[in-house]
Parts: sequence; C-alpha cells; structure tokens
Amino acid sequence: MTTITFDRFAYVDKLKASGISEEQARAQADALDTALRDIVATKSDLAELIKWLVPLLLGQAALIAAIIKLI
Repeated sequence: MTTITFDRFAYVDKLKASGISEEQARAQADALDTALRDIVATKSDLAELIKWLVPLLLGQAALIAAIIKLI
C-alpha cells in the first residue's frame, strides 16, 4: 500500500513563520493530514476499480455489438 508523506512539523513551522499561532497551525496541520489520508486514492484503490470496470466495459461492448447485429 502506498502512503503519502506529509511533514506536519515543516507545515506547522511555515504557518508559524507566516504569523499564525502555534495552536492554529497545529490544528490546520492535523486537519490537512486527516484530509490527505481520507481522500487520496491509493494504488490498491485504483486496482480494485479497474478490476470492476474492465469487465463491465467489455460486457457493455458485447451487448452493443449483439444489439447492432440484431438490427
């Protein structure tokens, strides 16, 4: 499984350097870290998606070909 590297400490330091308080910077870093873990698709997610889509697309193509032959 692929993991995303997110340097929370560097992110907090950059936010603090721009004038944001440490408490707010840590809260934003935590929120961004959570969002990145929940939203980003991994290789296993894509493999599972392809596993289902390819047979469906092939079945759809076969169905369309059969309908065209009947017409």
